[in-house]
Amino acid sequence: MVALAVNCIVGSGIFGLPAPVAGFVGRWSPLAVLLAGLAMAAIIACYAEAASQFTETGGHYLYVRRAFGRFAGVQVGWMTLLSRLTACAAAVNLLVISLGEFWPGAGAALPRFAVVSLFVGTLGLANYRGVAAGTLVSNVSVVAKLVPLSLVAAVGMVYLVAHPLPAAPASAAGLDGWLKALLLLIFAYGGYEAALFPLGEAKDPRRDAGFALFAALLIVMLLYTVLQLVVIEVLPDAAHSERPLADAARVMLGEGGAALISVGAMISVYGYLSANLLGAPRAMFALAERGDFPGYFAAIHPRFRTPYFSILVYAVLLWAFALLGSFTWNVTLSAVARLFYYGAVCAAVPVLRVKQPGAAVLRLPGGPVIPVLGVLVCLALLTRVDFSKSLILLAVILTATVNWLLTRGRGTMAAGEHA
Repeated sequence: MVALAVNCIVGSGIFGLPAPVAGFVGRWSPLAVLLAGLAMAAIIACYAEAASQFTETGGHYLYVRRAFGRFAGVQVGWMTLLSRLTACAAAVNLLVISLGEFWPGAGAALPRFAVVSLFVGTLGLANYRGVAAGTLVSNVSVVAKLVPLSLVAAVGMVYLVAHPLPAAPASAAGLDGWLKALLLLIFAYGGYEAALFPLGEAKDPRRDAGFALFAALLIVMLLYTVLQLVVIEVLPDAAHSERPLADAARVMLGEGGAALISVGAMISVYGYLSANLLGAPRAMFALAERGDFPGYFAAIHPRFRTPYFSILVYAVLLWAFALLGSFTWNVTLSAVARLFYYGAVCAAVPVLRVKQPGAAVLRLPGGPVIPVLGVLVCLALLTRVDFSKSLILLAVILTATVNWLLTRGRGTMAAGEHA
């Protein structure tokens, strides 16, 4: 569970993220990394309490549905599908770009088609054959991706002690710069929610979910903060570096270090995709299981015991989004959708306390303070989001509404749920 959560968080963003963050707040950027981690901790805490009340597959769709009813659950389910598909499609695009460092022709039409099909196809097959196979890929890839990142972090700290460098100019960033930096970092810390979707296949989900989420957050906070510090101190103009980690590794370790980071970027994306292909189809399965999607999305393979139809559909959609959509287009949609359902989960926690007073294994201290803080974080970040893609979001909301109208008379609900 910890490996799966880390894999869902650490995708491709960390390999380019230090540069724009440095551009917004300069030498204060390591502090911004820590502050963003603390802000995300409030949202993760809400996820942890909600997850400790359920043993079924479904993640935040299930939590919001139980708290606010079927309509809200369907909306969250569609936003989740949009967010996960677009985030993974953007990661596939970055994987092809990283491969271009070693194979310049990778971005051409036919090679790109082949690379996207190979990566998505092999991961889809691994998860089609069972949660154990998908988890094995996730565990192996999370170790493989953390090794080069940890190496750069460790070598960077030694390098800074042995090679004191002149201080970079202080940043004059105001509130707007800080909020924009935190917005980027919140998205970099996101994705862990996908690890909660397959909890129906876990051994002890009510106990394990909270531990996995907080352990993953601590690991990622430490790694992100050290890497940001190394980049800021090693590179004289970090804000204008296209590949800040690779450039920092080149300074400290030569061309071999830059190549190592490029390989690490590809492994990171592959691991991110493996984790999401394990988790996201289970969200579609959960919708169908409760009558909110067509029933065949809840089909279970007779041999592998996996939601094979949902896995196949998700893999095909991911393949199509990756081939047809650009990186920026996919990232924008994913970012906005994520803030909506993060806020919904935080708002659901006080409602679940009333509806299921004895169900939570983990109960957050402070009453409504942490859930309210999580909602406020989401609202504040929404003020810095580009809503130029609002028509697409509106189309998804309308589609979800039609879905709800067509399915509201079907399916059964768990005890305590209300339409």
